[in-house]
Amino acid sequence: MDTTAATLVVCAPVPGMAIALGAVPDPVFAEAMVGPGAAVDPRREPQAAVSPIAGTLVKLKPHAFVVADGYGRGVLVHLGIDTVNLDGDGFELLAVEGQPVEPGTPVIRWDPVRVEAGGMSPVCPVIALDALADAVSEVALGPIEPCRPLFRWTGPSTAV
Repeated sequence: MDTTAATLVVCAPVPGMAIALGAVPDPVFAEAMVGPGAAVDPRREPQAAVSPIAGTLVKLKPHAFVVADGYGRGVLVHLGIDTVNLDGDGFELLAVEGQPVEPGTPVIRWDPVRVEAGGMSPVCPVIALDALADAVSEVALGPIEPCRPLFRWTGPSTAV
């Protein structure tokens, strides 16, 4: 496999306010223990979370998904904080594991208002899995729409 990975533009999976990863109300994400990235505080309305990159949907859960590109770089989209505790309630899968996706392909339908009403944060971390801390740059802050650049990932995954 060619491991000379080009810069990967990672797009916003949901509409809302792009925020720094350090502002996520969960230390595992905020301290980049899972990897560097950014987050989106989603617009409070029912919506579809979309793929942030082109690749293959390698992991799909009701509250989160991972898309890997052809260089093995995986991007995690986590819909809200502690939403695994909802056991899928309020989330509708729109895609299947193993499916090829493009930026903007709908993956999960969910409602951030419902998450928040359940006492959880709807903030969505978007993580460059197995990336070096300095591999992420040009992190967007402020209003953002799906498929708009959220950050850039330069270099390969350390898992390659």
